Amino acid sequence: MLAKVLSYGLAGLNGFLVTVEADVVNGMPGYETVGLPDAAVKESRERVRAAIRHSGAPYPVAHITVNLAPADQRKEGTLYDLPIALAVLIASGLLKPLPQDAIVLGELALDGTVRPVSGVLPMLIDAYHNGYSAFFVPKENAAEAAYIEGARVFPVGSLAELLGFLRGESQIEPMPTQRFFGEHGQAVFDFSEIKGQTAAKRAAEVAVAGAHNMLLCGTPGSGKTMLARAIPSILPEMTFEEALEVTKIHSVTGAMKGTQGLITTRPFRAPHHGASASALIGGGTKAMPGEISLAHNGVLFLDEFPEFARDVLESLRQPLEDGEVTVSRAAATATYPARFMLIAAMNPCPCGNRGSRTKPCTCTQTAIRRYASRISGPLLDRIDLHIEMTEVGYREITDRRPAESSETIRARVVQARSMQAERFKSDGIRTNAQMNSALIKRYCSPAGESERMLREAYQKLQLSARAYQRVLKVARTIADLDGSETILPQHYAEAIQYRSMDLLKNL
Repeated sequence: MLAKVLSYGLAGLNGFLVTVEADVVNGMPGYETVGLPDAAVKESRERVRAAIRHSGAPYPVAHITVNLAPADQRKEGTLYDLPIALAVLIASGLLKPLPQDAIVLGELALDGTVRPVSGVLPMLIDAYHNGYSAFFVPKENAAEAAYIEGARVFPVGSLAELLGFLRGESQIEPMPTQRFFGEHGQAVFDFSEIKGQTAAKRAAEVAVAGAHNMLLCGTPGSGKTMLARAIPSILPEMTFEEALEVTKIHSVTGAMKGTQGLITTRPFRAPHHGASASALIGGGTKAMPGEISLAHNGVLFLDEFPEFARDVLESLRQPLEDGEVTVSRAAATATYPARFMLIAAMNPCPCGNRGSRTKPCTCTQTAIRRYASRISGPLLDRIDLHIEMTEVGYREITDRRPAESSETIRARVVQARSMQAERFKSDGIRTNAQMNSALIKRYCSPAGESERMLREAYQKLQLSARAYQRVLKVARTIADLDGSETILPQHYAEAIQYRSMDLLKNL
């Protein structure tokens, strides 16, 4: 007898329908899996056999053929265990066929327990858009799928539990549809704890308000890392659409196993400077997402920026420009979103003391130039704000006057982001940093005194065309923080100030 159970597969962030077919016929007992399965799928034979026996159902003594269609699409992972077990039981006449709108996912333990799998959310979103509305998924994955409005998500704890439900002997209550509530990031520091560094804190506010990239340069102990670690405390809450994007990426990596629902706070990723290009950009045999995609809609913090390998830093150039990355490997190719805010921190020289008021610099000019050359001009052009942080004096450290809190700063950031959301509601973007040349021309064109100021800065600072456009974007954000629809000369002046250091030329 032939039976079919519908399941799903994943290629990058895109799901595809998999029809699990089982044919059980009398003859020499055997078991064969076809349909381009990987090793994990082939090994499902033993898991399925043991799980069926431990679930109180007889395992058919017959020749079993399992086909996973389409046969030209590679099937990977353990998520087909549960649908294979159901297909075998249906083909044996021990179970009635499932409804035509049902999708089944799950890994089986030998005792019949259903274990969680990776990538449930992107698969179910694609399945729901294609007309499927009943989903049988592992209990630990059910929470992330419960945000799909209109879908019936059944959390399955074991094969025996599911068999009882399908036979009408017991009940599995579908997960109630969850409502999304964004949350603020859990920051290590509050801005009120950062002593001094008024200019740097203002620059951080501007950067977050427009989702701009920022480079912090200063001596050790000046507060670069502390400021970066405080960034999550002023990030605005994610929208439901942003949360879905982030959760889909993390679901693919398996990071959602055992968690509840969607990721509700913006990601903050801080990889070590020894990270490889594959770890940062993405890779592996299955073309998995890297740190830049895991930081999508959040922050990627690269401390000790020049200490990263040159090829690793250069690999950031295309994602910073396009907001996505295509990971190509021999076995797979996948495109992942990578719209993140880059915060980089570096010392002014190898010893770190150049410009210090208390410690002498021991570096030669050759060593300083070599250190500076680790960051290329094209990469520097893609960083909107360049901030120099000086040492904090004793008076600033011991100052007990209350500083502005993250909550106060975040209120201004949220207001500025709201203006941008309204401005770009028909343009398909969310922040000023995402503006292309046409939108920059529409929303940031200078005139009169502002144009003269920018022309002078362009020539004096020898800005590239890309750097010039970054100045215009930052000026637009500064105006938004002031609640101004018009970009005034002082807004352009402040934006120029964030490029005027030209850090690497000053090193």
